[in-house]
Amino acid sequence: MSRYCVDRGYYLSFAGTITFKNADSLREAAAVVPLSLMLVETDAPFLTPAPYRGRPNAPYLIPLTVRGLAHVKGVDEAAIAHATAENAERVFGPWT
Repeated sequence: MSRYCVDRGYYLSFAGTITFKNADSLREAAAVVPLSLMLVETDAPFLTPAPYRGRPNAPYLIPLTVRGLAHVKGVDEAAIAHATAENAERVFGPWT
């Protein structure tokens, strides 16, 4: 499904579930998404990333999701943070 979406230029957003041990299929999906079409989210108060799974999610935990995506993509966390910030601004408009 992620290939289908990417081929059509859709943005795909990833939450804390990317860090779950049993989320191999989600990591496989993220692997095919170019950074230019990737977003990151909290889905707060649900889907809290590991190691805080089971507790309420909040925006301060986004770096854990970013770290998980960086591992999947084989890039550093700054690359994911930069790309997803640019994408969010392109999709939702400027921050100011």
